[in-house]
Formats: sequence, structure tokens, C-alpha cells
Amino acid sequence: MQQIGVVGLSYRHAGVDDVARFAVPRADIPARLAMLREGLDAAEVLYLGTCNRVEVVFALKDGEAAGDARAAVFRGLAGRDPGPAEAARVLRAWTGEAALEHLMLLACGLDSAQAGEQEIATQLRGAWEEARAARTSGPLLDRVVGEALAMSRRVRRLSAGVQTPSLADLAADRVLQHLKQHRGRVGLLGVSPMTRRCALKLQEAGVSLVIVNRTLARAQELAAQVGGEALPLAALRERPPALAALVMAAGTDAAILDATDLARLAAAGPGTADLPAGAQAGNGATAPAAGPLLIDFGVPPNVDAAAARAARLTRLGMDALIDAAQGRRVDELVRLAPVRAAIDERLAHLRTELAARALGPRLAELRASFEQIAGVEAARALAHELRTLDPQQRAGVERLASLLAHRLAHLPLSGLRAAAVHASSDAVEAFFGALDAGRAHHDTEKS
Repeated sequence: MQQIGVVGLSYRHAGVDDVARFAVPRADIPARLAMLREGLDAAEVLYLGTCNRVEVVFALKDGEAAGDARAAVFRGLAGRDPGPAEAARVLRAWTGEAALEHLMLLACGLDSAQAGEQEIATQLRGAWEEARAARTSGPLLDRVVGEALAMSRRVRRLSAGVQTPSLADLAADRVLQHLKQHRGRVGLLGVSPMTRRCALKLQEAGVSLVIVNRTLARAQELAAQVGGEALPLAALRERPPALAALVMAAGTDAAILDATDLARLAAAGPGTADLPAGAQAGNGATAPAAGPLLIDFGVPPNVDAAAARAARLTRLGMDALIDAAQGRRVDELVRLAPVRAAIDERLAHLRTELAARALGPRLAELRASFEQIAGVEAARALAHELRTLDPQQRAGVERLASLLAHRLAHLPLSGLRAAAVHASSDAVEAFFGALDAGRAHHDTEKS
């Protein structure tokens, strides 16, 4: 467990712009995973990027304990060296058991802006599959991510019959409010877990949808599921249909719609947006304006806020959606308290299991050392003071020596197993270091 580390940032302590600075375009992820693995000198690495977080999960080589890797991750994601204390100020880090706990909380949605949301588990699984395809995830990350996803399935069982809201649900609710005054079709730009869930909720409400994507085939696939029209991104840019709202969650390293695109979208109509007074530009939204309502999940943003204002389009960004989610967070965390307890229970089990697995070879070596010493001493005695014993008696002495070695080894071995669960790897290594030194001294005296 000490080999595992996580470095990242999220809405909890960083703004959307900060998250966007470290986000990696999807097409670049395989190459960036290789760079991160080299920069961290790690055996395995995984990159997770969502609309409000970036996380790098890594595992060092056998016998190495993860340390503060924020500078290396900063370098690998930002493409430059951090300034003095910059990496520590911007990024957060977890190692060992804390890293595994963070991963489980994340997978279960307990670290999400909308507590309990389930899209994050799908996104984590996708990140894991990308790492496996890039051959940067091996047995250790396979195990810990598998454990985290298993906990997320427990949340789903706990939530059976309970509709756990997500940021996508909040976006859909906001669109439905808007449609009460401004009838029309709703566009969804990008095919992602967020747009899929939003599309399903809007479909249930009977909203006519337009699915937009760079790759038309992916747009057609989602459109077939929700009964909407599929449109390539180029067509939206050149001749946009009239839309009452446009929800965007496209993976990109820059704004996907520029000032010209937004002007055409505004000209296509319809109506005037009805943004509440509390959600003005300082809260991630532009002032009320003509044209469709824009909801932007993009990291970095799919639409520049200033360009939206210039086109007189209302834009709700991630900051506004996260603020809206916080009001429900406490109630969801209380409902999910049994999940928090289950995570603690599972961590205790894994702590014991992984400690025993890591210690296994050393314990076998210690047992063999006891047996070797007992065998050597029995052989010495049989060659000198016990040399007059007959073969049957000599065999009895050898059996007795072996039995004593096993029984004498049992106590320190049991103690080490218990200590390994609670002590640091340094303490366990110090024990074996002293043991090796004592054995070497003993061998020297014998020679």
C-alpha cells in the first residue's frame, strides 16, 4: 500500500481555470501517461480528468514508498517546472493508505461537488481502461482501482430506488426551467457521461434534442438512444439550428466555439434567457441576453465567457453549477454515512492483507534463518558432545532442533505480522536491518 500515490486538484480547493491548466486533451493521454510514468520513476500510472478535477494515480516499484510527487506531476501536466512552492500550493497529494482512501471516496462520489453522483465511477473506469490500453496500469493499480469501483457498486446498491442527483441533473433541471418560458430544441455538444445523463433526463421530459459531436457516428449513436437528431460540429458552426439551450461537455484544449460561431448561434435564436438574479457573471454566468442558454461543462471551457457576453448569450459555467450543488451536499453525505463506514472497514481489511503480502517473503526468510541456525547448532553438537549417539537418537535431536526453530520463530513472526499493519515500512525494514546485522555478526563469530 505504501507504493501508491495520488496527486491532483479539484473544485474543493481550486477554480475551474486552475483545473483547466492541468487538463490533458483526450488524444494526448497515452503519450502523457508515458511521460508521467518516466517523470515519476513509477511502475504504473493513471490519469483521470473530469469537468471539475484532475487526478494522477501512480504506483512505484516494489519496495519503494511513495512520497510527495507534486513537483513531478506539475511538470508532467503543465509542461514546465513549478515556481517556488507553486506545486505545493496548487496540487494536493496523498500516499499509502490515504491515497487508497481518497480513491475510494472519489469513486463513491463522496468527494464530488454533488455528493453521491455516479458519473465519476464511469469516468474512473474509463481512465483505468485508457491506462491499461497504454500499458501504464499493471497489477497494483488494477487491484486498487478495482477495489474503488467495487465500493462504488456498493453505493449503487445502497442507493437502489434513490435518484442520486449529479451536476448533469442540475444542468438538466436548469434547462427545463428555461424551457418553461422559451420553448425550443436543446443541443448537447460532445458525447460524455455528463451529456448522456443530461440527454436521458431531458428525453424523459419530452424535450426535442440535437446531439452534436466532432465525429458524427458518435453523435448518431447517442441520438439513436434518446430519439434526437445528430449533427456534426462543423454544421453547428456554419449553420446552427435554432436552439433554446446548448449543454456542452466536449474534451478540448481550447474553446470549441469562437466569437463567429457564437454570433451565428445567437442569430439563430430563440428568445431571451431568464437567468435568476443571483447567478450573474461573477458566479460563472453572463448577463441575461438574447439567444440560447449555454451550459458549459468543458475543462477548459468550451466557450470563452467574454466571447459569450459579447454575443449576448447567457452562459453558466462549472463554478455556477458547483455552487448550486453545495446546497444538497450535506444531506447526501448524511444519507451516505454507511458508505463512509464501509470504506473504513474495507481499508482495515486491505491494510492487513497487503501488509501480510508485502511481508511474506521476509517472514519466510526469517523462518528459514531460524531453521538454519538450529540445524547448524544441532550438527555441531552431533559432531562433538553428542557424537556418541546412535542413528535413531541423532535423528531425534535433528527433529527436536527443527521443532524448536518453528516454535521459536512463531512469536516474532506473529508480532511482525501485527506490527506491519500499523507500523511504517521504515520501522519494519529497520527490524530486518538489525536482524541481518546480528546474523552477519553471528556468522563472523562462527568462522
